[in-house]
Amino acid sequence: MTLCPIALAVGCKKCPAFSVCPLKGVIGDYKPDDAQTKQHAEKAPGGPKRDG
Repeated sequence: MTLCPIALAVGCKKCPAFSVCPLKGVIGDYKPDDAQTKQHAEKAPGGPKRDG
């Protein structure tokens, strides 16, 4: 649940205190993208294979 008034108005990433806020994941709407990035990296193909 988002309780921060700035996160309600514009979102955590647009807040001027975003980089120093210790509660952005607790009272704000911030969710780290690391979990999604790791899942996509595991499912992504390794690219074209070269013979030679």
